[in-house]
Amino acid sequence: MDAIETAAGVRVLSVVIPAYNEERFIGTLLEQIAAVDLAPLGVAKEVIVIDDCSRDRTAAIASAAVGVRVIRMERNGGKGRAVRAGIAAASGELLIIQDADLEYDPRDYEPMLRALLDGRGDAVYGSRYLGRGRHDNQSFAAYVGGRSLSLIGWMFTGRFLTDTVTAYKLCRRDDIAAVNLETSGFELDHEITAKLLARGLRIEEVPIRYTPRSRAEGKKIGAKDWFIAVRTFLKYRRG
Repeated sequence: MDAIETAAGVRVLSVVIPAYNEERFIGTLLEQIAAVDLAPLGVAKEVIVIDDCSRDRTAAIASAAVGVRVIRMERNGGKGRAVRAGIAAASGELLIIQDADLEYDPRDYEPMLRALLDGRGDAVYGSRYLGRGRHDNQSFAAYVGGRSLSLIGWMFTGRFLTDTVTAYKLCRRDDIAAVNLETSGFELDHEITAKLLARGLRIEEVPIRYTPRSRAEGKKIGAKDWFIAVRTFLKYRRG
């Protein structure tokens, strides 16, 4: 895909959205992203939805949104595989991963971008736990699981992050494209972290909003993913 046209000096942020059976949320999410004005930062948006072979109207709803590119996977291959396809298709100088539900708020692009553009880090993670504890409506198991993975990540990488599980990861596209990502599931989050740190990149965290949803509302990550995460940190601790 050719780089999208922008005014001179304007950077492009590629928003990569893996989506699977998210017809209830994807339309509202895309409206929220469209409403975020990044012009004061000199940034324009490129929005890419990777539909992971959904069985509902996710792709149709996303395709009807103005200025949104939709990539349809031929088979359901997992969040990681969808994110990798989005990274390959992105043309922006900057790239952020955005979940398709409404747990994360696109208004947080602005403070994350400021941190990156100010040079505070080579990558910026949106932390749900920086300066706070468990969120309302967040299950105790999900909270403990996520916080314990921060300790696991520190053990294997030497860098403590308050929220290594966060979906909000922002970096320069060239940096993440240079990493040979391999995993296909939720464990891609941990592979990205391990490999960026192994390459010597600095990860900065900024606090973000978070509205957790339940399994009844469509949350897909579960207990088995904790063990897969540990294995992923172990496997990729040296890059």
